Amino acid sequence: MMTLHTLTSLQRRHAALDEALRKERSHPAPNFVRLMRLKRRELALKDAIAVSTRNVN
Repeated sequence: MMTLHTLTSLQRRHAALDEALRKERSHPAPNFVRLMRLKRRELALKDAIAVSTRNVN
């Protein structure tokens, strides 16, 4: 079972990835491979947050 601390940690990591995505998209010539990797990691964290939320509640 995941704890509230784990959920908070996942949410922070998700927010950091979201910021990295914003920065990469703001470049005049964004690196699309990097964007895809960041997005994939962000979606994996989103899934982990959903599972964690169900387990904490």
